[in-house]
Amino acid sequence: MPTPRPAADDGGPDPDLAPALTPASLPAPDGGLDLTLLYRGPLSSCDYDCPYCPFAKRRDTPEQLRADRAALARFTDWAGGRAGTGDTLSVLFTPWGEGLVRSWYRRALVGLSRLPHVRRVAIQTNLSCRTDWLAEADLDTLALWVTYHPGQVGYERFLAKCRELDALGVRYSVGVVGRPEHLAEARRLRAALNPAVYLWVNAAEGLAYTDAEAADWTALDQYFGYSRHAHPSGGRPCRTGDSVLSVDGDGTVRRCHFVREELGNLYDGSYRPRLRGRPCPLPVCDCHIGYVHLETLPLYEVFAGGVLERVPHDW
Repeated sequence: MPTPRPAADDGGPDPDLAPALTPASLPAPDGGLDLTLLYRGPLSSCDYDCPYCPFAKRRDTPEQLRADRAALARFTDWAGGRAGTGDTLSVLFTPWGEGLVRSWYRRALVGLSRLPHVRRVAIQTNLSCRTDWLAEADLDTLALWVTYHPGQVGYERFLAKCRELDALGVRYSVGVVGRPEHLAEARRLRAALNPAVYLWVNAAEGLAYTDAEAADWTALDQYFGYSRHAHPSGGRPCRTGDSVLSVDGDGTVRRCHFVREELGNLYDGSYRPRLRGRPCPLPVCDCHIGYVHLETLPLYEVFAGGVLERVPHDW
């Protein structure tokens, strides 16, 4: 394994891990909503450069980082401002790059976790950041969706991070991309992880699995079958656009990350009248953060209580 690169940061310790998130609240004239929000701001830099990852990997300029920080602050202020409106929120951060090496994402997770109207706040992360900041969060609300990238981080270093999460009492899942060269490392990791931690496997993009190959991965993740094949979705009911929404750094609301039609803007409330159940306009859905919300699949039952952090309900 190569020597891991030091995690990027914006410099210095976190000055305030739980800023007040209490801007003036806007009333909800149509009553409170229970919303799940997938937030993806402009951040696209990452300390890893996985060759199989479809996300763009580049270094953000200082100006781009400032813009991302401002966009996230606006989002967390909005979320704090929903206090007293009757809205309840669940938030999953799905950055193009790695968020937790940036102090503003750590502060956002801690602050949001402490809000009584936030049911869950989670983030997809490679866990290259330090973990001590998690002690400041409400760990009944905060959770992590962690990905192990063999070849980008040493096995022992990654496992030590997982053990730090265990010691802190953090709720998390951990997974790998199901490439053939990762199988031995995935088996090694599963054997060493706390049995209470669910290990998931994402089917590699563009890779067809024989039944024997799929059986190897299913032995590690009993739900691998849901990832192995894309799911027919066209014309089928999905929770996205109704109770599940995608939000970008400008506050543009879409039904999900994969459908470009705009439903309005988060900050002026123009999205709210357009919330309703509607069929998926795409023929197939092949990403977990999309198909988990299909009403034709039983994944809300499989992951009940852990949809955002990808933890099965009976794990």
